[in-house]
Amino acid sequence: MKITPSNILCHELIGLKVRVQQYTDPGLVGLTGVVVDETLKTLVIERPDGKKVRIFKANSVLVFKIPGDIEVSVMGIDLMGRPWDRLKKNIKKCWV
Repeated sequence: MKITPSNILCHELIGLKVRVQQYTDPGLVGLTGVVVDETLKTLVIERPDGKKVRIFKANSVLVFKIPGDIEVSVMGIDLMGRPWDRLKKNIKKCWV
């Protein structure tokens, strides 16, 4: 299935470009990079300089760039959970 703005919660986030739009730590707002790891509550973003930064999903609003140079804003709380559990939670949204 092709990744679209309506089904982004059902897809793998690792490898997508991301920008932190809002975060509880103002120093991380504007952080850009590529998602390199995802856990239950966090994302690891590799910055262009090669450094990795771990952020909490629940404290953030993220903008992902999907194929076609489309930017999709996602509330971090919607990403909470393991990637495979996120599919189960959003199964109706994923296949509609």
